[in-house]
Amino acid sequence: MPRNSVIQVQNLIKQYGEFTAVGNISLQVHAGETLALLGHNGAGKSSLIKMLLGIVKPTSGQITMMGKTVTHEKDRRQINLGYLPENISLYEKLTGKEVLNYFAALKRIDKSKVLQVLEEFGLEHAQDNPVKSYSKGMKQRLGFAQAILSSPDILLLDEPTVGLDPQASLFMYQKIDELKRQGCAIVVCTHELAVVEDNIDRAFIMANGMELASGCVETLRQLTDLKVLFKGEEINQAIAEDEFLNTLAVNNQLLIHQVDKPRVMQYLTQHCGVYNFSIEEPGLSDIYHHCMNNRQQNVA
Repeated sequence: MPRNSVIQVQNLIKQYGEFTAVGNISLQVHAGETLALLGHNGAGKSSLIKMLLGIVKPTSGQITMMGKTVTHEKDRRQINLGYLPENISLYEKLTGKEVLNYFAALKRIDKSKVLQVLEEFGLEHAQDNPVKSYSKGMKQRLGFAQAILSSPDILLLDEPTVGLDPQASLFMYQKIDELKRQGCAIVVCTHELAVVEDNIDRAFIMANGMELASGCVETLRQLTDLKVLFKGEEINQAIAEDEFLNTLAVNNQLLIHQVDKPRVMQYLTQHCGVYNFSIEEPGLSDIYHHCMNNRQQNVA
């Protein structure tokens, strides 16, 4: 898969009077890559997405898509871009097929693609029913279907699985993975860290409009501690005899820095055997909370 940069954001700033919604953000997304934008409410994620869409104009900075600098609405018309908002407003009185036919006409897409997408998203049985009769999951699938009607080069998703059951969420991320393998560059805004962790290539963590950390999950794991769980009197005694480990032991577990992992593993294996302890790698949620806690400590 080519690694050309499909989205490039350079020194992007958005200010509302004295309030900075987005402060000097730079990032890029490659073809065939999924980037997760993570942050609390008010972190600047939505403002960033709105600037990518052209809904909001940056105070300063530059956005490049598909190698073209996009400044005005007409620039974005040349970009094949799909978007699923968090709270999508569909035409409730129209049928599912009529909704997709409407978007197909806007995007100048053959109506045969509508029938294909309805079947692909499991909505063919309800295509002639009014949207107001659809469940939450069906409406979300219909919204996702309109976003990918044009087989976009860029796909922006704002909380695509919020309120969905696990099976519906799995379906969504399977579709995202299919699009990624076709070369689509995907940006996902989400609060559902456990769901998104196995479905992204990189994460971009924000707070108060600023970047806290970014990179692949494996790289971001280096920022936070490993958890070593242990059991049995033998391992407790071995840890008590090591001055360094003894200071790290709390409630039958050790919290160690990534750089100390080789030393700790060697010591525990030699003195206790590999069956008396287990390593719990930090997940995306641990990484996120670590970044937030560090930020709060730095502010304090």
